[in-house]
Amino acid sequence: MSSTVKQAVQCTHCGEPCHNGNITLVDKIFCCEGCRMVYEIINDNGLCRYYNLNDRPGITQKDLARRDKFAFLDDGKIAAKLISFKDENQTHITFYLPQMHCSSCLYLLENLHKLHAGVVSAKVNFTRKEADIVFENTKASLRDVAELLTAVGYEPYISLNDLKETRPAMDRTQIVRLGIAGFCFSNIMLMSFPDYLGIDASEEGIRGIFRIANLLLSLPVFFYAALPFYESSWKGIKHKFLNIDIPIALAIIITFIRSVWEVFSGAGGGYFDSMTGIVFFMLAGRVVQDKTYRQLSFDRDYSSYFPVAVSVWKDKKEIPTLLPEIKVNDTMLIHHGELIPADGLIIKGKALIDYSFVTGESLPVPKEIGEMVYAGGKQTEGNIEVMVIKEVNQSYLTSLWNKEDQPHKQKSVSFVHRVSKYFTGIVILIAGLAAAYWAFHDPSRIWTAVTAVFIIACPCALLLSNSFTNGHILNILGRNRFYLRKASVLEDIAHVDHIVFDKTGTLTSAGEQEIGYEGQELTDTQISAVVALASCSNHPLSKALAAHFPVSEKPAVQGFKEYPGKGIEGFVNDHWLWIGAAQEGTQKKIAATTVHIRFENQDTGKFLFSNHYRKSVPELLQTLGKSYRLSVISGDNNAEMQRLRRLTGDKTTLLFHQKPEDKLHYIQSLQQKGEKVMMIGDGLNDAGALKQSDAGIAVSEQSNNFTPASDGIIAAKQLPLLDKFIRLSKMNRKIVLASFALSVLYNVIGLYFAVQADLSPLIAAILMPSSSLSIVLLSFGASNIGARLMRLEW
Repeated sequence: MSSTVKQAVQCTHCGEPCHNGNITLVDKIFCCEGCRMVYEIINDNGLCRYYNLNDRPGITQKDLARRDKFAFLDDGKIAAKLISFKDENQTHITFYLPQMHCSSCLYLLENLHKLHAGVVSAKVNFTRKEADIVFENTKASLRDVAELLTAVGYEPYISLNDLKETRPAMDRTQIVRLGIAGFCFSNIMLMSFPDYLGIDASEEGIRGIFRIANLLLSLPVFFYAALPFYESSWKGIKHKFLNIDIPIALAIIITFIRSVWEVFSGAGGGYFDSMTGIVFFMLAGRVVQDKTYRQLSFDRDYSSYFPVAVSVWKDKKEIPTLLPEIKVNDTMLIHHGELIPADGLIIKGKALIDYSFVTGESLPVPKEIGEMVYAGGKQTEGNIEVMVIKEVNQSYLTSLWNKEDQPHKQKSVSFVHRVSKYFTGIVILIAGLAAAYWAFHDPSRIWTAVTAVFIIACPCALLLSNSFTNGHILNILGRNRFYLRKASVLEDIAHVDHIVFDKTGTLTSAGEQEIGYEGQELTDTQISAVVALASCSNHPLSKALAAHFPVSEKPAVQGFKEYPGKGIEGFVNDHWLWIGAAQEGTQKKIAATTVHIRFENQDTGKFLFSNHYRKSVPELLQTLGKSYRLSVISGDNNAEMQRLRRLTGDKTTLLFHQKPEDKLHYIQSLQQKGEKVMMIGDGLNDAGALKQSDAGIAVSEQSNNFTPASDGIIAAKQLPLLDKFIRLSKMNRKIVLASFALSVLYNVIGLYFAVQADLSPLIAAILMPSSSLSIVLLSFGASNIGARLMRLEW
């Protein structure tokens, strides 16, 4: 280190005033040792771009937490309550970081791996102020990560009293600024009564005192309450980007300077009431907008109506239970291929867990009784029983589901910035033209026109119309048990022109099928074996078969394997058993869906399933057939072609003997023709087709078929409403366009009166946030009316 000339400058790291110029590093000056240390860490790892992204990117380190503050994270029991996932190699943790505030924060946090060799990756959710961090167990600990974040200025907010949601609901500083602005605004209006009432010159002394008082009251508003507008504007100018706060900041500065000049020149009392009113109403509008965002919760933790159930043992019975109803110490029965919805301990069965949904690694991990398994893992070998030790975290499952959504988010953000840039430039141009006009016609009206233009013109309503409307439509669909993982799926559904249905488990109901049997008479031991093996599968036919026989005790299954589209096998009581398709070359054409069984590779018999189509299917298909091309695909034989043809009509394409790969290829062939395809299936043998389709919807019928392949999940009982859900998705687009048109109309009318100097800046400050709220009311009202007309829950 070397000394430099002491200067009255800001801290290189956090931007705070440097009262002690002795703390230096080469030519950099810092306000404290903490900031100098953080700068060294960032500089040594080649991340100094952090300081170029924003004017004051860093967080002051004067109140740096003591080093032993996070010692409690070394306690394994405490750490287990916080982490999302842990295996032999790595740990996943989500931290809430309230200090996160700008793009520099985003840049530094997503480069944590360059600051610590143990950090594998860090992904930031800027709107929720959360960082999902993955670190190697051999190189770092949970405490190390927490201390690293604290060292660079982002101390994690950790509460052990209530791990669900204890974070502050709102930024306290924002409320303080609003309170100061409101106090000063109201008192300035009170002090301005002499001017309002036109007190004559004989009482000029009283009026002068009030004017000075107004000036003093305006100072905390101008220099503190309005600070966010200045900071945002400066950051935009610094990066050659005209953001929406620049016109507001200009209006505040112009009004304040004009008012100060009038007071000291004796020309008048100024417009301190307008200036403080502008700040107060703008801050109030933003507080309301922030609160509305939180209530809409675009992250959508729909725990109350997420249409996925998991089997739970209650009173020695297997009871389908919705995820939010699962409690700590409940025993979950996880079938082959099912996702584990909550952290727990294995208490029965052999687990082979695929954590690719969580880590991206597809190699299954074996787990024994007593070992812990984490939410997001998929069981790939038979049934296991898991005792819940942490309740379902719906937002965590949703975040896993949306891992691939980041590029889409970035695209949306860049669009917003682009629109804001052009909009602000146009507003400044209009203000300039208005000033030039009034300079020649009536110079006294210049400031009124200019400030009103700066304030009244607002792109917020234009930019928020899409977000608010999408958010509310997603909520309505969710309440009706149709859950979409992201807003862009609404657009995909609205553009669909071809709908493909998987037959088994989608158009048919597994719980209402009639089952017959042909073949050798089965002993009680063989029946128990069939039920035990069928219970390991989540396929609709397997579930129907397992439920058909009342067996109290099921023997253990060893070596379970499932072959999509073919069948299942395993060892029961040391005897090999196959349930599924017949051997090649032996299948005969039978007018029913058949499931063959073989004990020790000997054909034993076959079960005949009389498919029971859901009552709503004929009406649904006829309704959809009027507007869309329809296809029905099935892995069964074509024995029911005539019956299905009567249900679907002559125009529907029917395909049978379709293997999972055949279903995928069919979707691809339709898309190659330029068609937009929606696939409706059960998410089991059609996962590839669901993922390939433009909108893949999994049907849930008291089962856990939460799959990353789908874009949405619909409760089986709500399938008759599919046509209404599609219409609501299309209505969403119309509501967005109507909101956009209203926003344009608001800006045009507002600017019309503003350029004529007929609009008070104070009134403009009230109208600007009101425009955004009007968009919220429009989207809410129109969405609710649409849902009500369709007789949907809203």
